[in-house]
Formats: sequence, C-alpha cells, structure tokens
Amino acid sequence: MLFIIALAGAVVALLVFFNAKKRANKQESGLAMIGFVVAALIALLQCWTIIPAGHVGVIDFFGNVSDNTLYPGVNLVNPMANVIKFDARTQELKEVMNVPSKEGLSVELEISLLYSLSFANANKIYKTVGEDYVDKILIPQFRSVVRGVTASYDAKALYTEEREVLSKRIETDLSKLVGPRGITLEAAPLRQITLPPGLTSAIEEKLKAEQESQRMQFILQRETQEAQRKRIEAQGVADFQKIVSQGISEQLLKWKGIEATEKLANSGNSKVVIIGSSKDGLPIILGD
Repeated sequence: MLFIIALAGAVVALLVFFNAKKRANKQESGLAMIGFVVAALIALLQCWTIIPAGHVGVIDFFGNVSDNTLYPGVNLVNPMANVIKFDARTQELKEVMNVPSKEGLSVELEISLLYSLSFANANKIYKTVGEDYVDKILIPQFRSVVRGVTASYDAKALYTEEREVLSKRIETDLSKLVGPRGITLEAAPLRQITLPPGLTSAIEEKLKAEQESQRMQFILQRETQEAQRKRIEAQGVADFQKIVSQGISEQLLKWKGIEATEKLANSGNSKVVIIGSSKDGLPIILGD
C-alpha cells in the first residue's frame, strides 16, 4: 500500500514539475523535484525488506502466500506484497494448571514449554493457522497433553525422580501433534508441583522409610562382608598353625637345644652349665 501511495506521489510530483517548468516557476519546480525524489525513494525502498536476526518472513501477495520464506538479512521482494515477520527464536510458555493423577487426585502443576518456530514451515503456519498460532493450537494442545499424561501416573511420580520421565513423555506426545505443523519443541520442564498437604506428608514418610530400609540393608551387607573376612582370617591362622605343628618334631627340638648349648659353651661369658637329667636331657645354664 505504501508503495502505491509513494508511486502516485512521484507521478503527481513529476506532473507538477513539468507544469511549473512550462510556467518558468523555478521555486515550484524545485519543490516538485524534491517531492518526486522523496516519493521515488520511498517507492524504491519498498522493493527491499529486512528480516531481523532470529526471525523469518512470509510473503502474502493479496492472499497468495509464497512457498518460499525469507531468512534474516536483506531480501528483495515484490513491493506490492505484504511481508509478515515471525519470531523463530526459542520462546517459553508458562502454564499453571490443576491436573488429575492416576488416583483421581487434583494436583497443581506449574510447567514450562520451550519451543520455536521452524523456518521452513513458517508459511504453512501462516496459511493454516495464522499469526496467533500459539493461542490457537499450541496452548490448547499443551494443556490437553499435560492432563492426559498426568492422568496415567500416580501422584508420587510427580513428586519423585519419575517427574523427568513424565516431562519427557509430555514433550514427545506434544511433538507428534504440533511438530508436523512447523513448531519445534525443545523441552517441557516441570517447574513446581503442589500436592494436597496430607498426601505430601504421606509420600515424604514413605520415602524416608524406604531410605532407612536401604540404609539398613547396606549395614547388614557390610557386617556380612566383615564377618566373612574374619572367618577367612581365622581359617588362615589355623592353617598356618597346623602346618607349623606338623613340621616340628621331638628330634628337631633336641637338636636345636644341643646347638644352643654348644653356642653357650663357646661363649666367653662366665657361666655354670649343669647337664639336666630330664627326658629331653637339655642343660640348665646358670650365669654369675
């Protein structure tokens, strides 16, 4: 529309210029020429459009939407066409909703959705939905999928580590619905979950009992391993004593006693050696 107005202004300015030229009116012809240049420049600028970074452009020429989308930067376009610019950067959608659990309980859930618009499918979104695609298809489908997924999980799952599995399933189910239409989902994190007070206390007590049970199992396992270690150690000592006792005989002991007596006898220290009359016959050695 601006192109047509600028073009019409340029034509009018040009006619005024020639008319003033015939009448030799230099002031009027000068103003007309300035008007012509300004109008022509405005008309020429309508042949170009700038798409900001992270955006995508869709060309609408009197209801005929082009299959080609405009990418960020300077683009040459039909000056008569209307260029609709979509934000294709990652955006966040926050929702606070009451959702049902598998037990039929009502749980307050605060959840976010990170999404972006596909560059290649922006024209499809514009033709089938329009510029307000978020309100028309994304939000309703998002709410429906979240309620459908939470209804198949116990309230405990929303409160424990299974929430990551639940979040991933929401993302997967929603992608099947809006992905083909040109919307790319990145994540659906669960921000906050508010359960009924009584249920929250019961879940916390159950989790605490489970943790205590796991701790006791660890202690029992550790004690069992320690008892096994002591049995192995005792068995090793017993085996050692058995081997040693089998290798020591009466003759060996007598021989060792004789060797000790010889060493004492050859020693330079003052001593009295009395030969014993006991069964083994070993001497009794008395010093000073």
